[in-house]
Amino acid sequence: MSAQRQPRSVFFAAVNLACLARYPSLLASWLPEGRLRGQEWVARNPRRADRRAGSFKINVVNGRWADFATGDTGGDPVSLYAYLNGISQGAAARALSQEWGQQ
Repeated sequence: MSAQRQPRSVFFAAVNLACLARYPSLLASWLPEGRLRGQEWVARNPRRADRRAGSFKINVVNGRWADFATGDTGGDPVSLYAYLNGISQGAAARALSQEWGQQ
């Protein structure tokens, strides 16, 4: 069954698992000024005029992320990619899947 025909929840789960398996390296490319501190990637939020890292954190184990200055949050890599790129989560999942040749 192709990724396009999988139920949405299965497709999202597969993409998120693939991202989590290599999350620190993905975060290094998505947020190159960030740094790994324990289990969190700490970076400046590129979606706002964030002057220093500290309030924007991503858990590299479970994928949850938050900007504690704005209240923006998400629970997985797909939602973070969508947030960073200003696209829907569906478009983010498709883009990430295509990046790895899963479709």
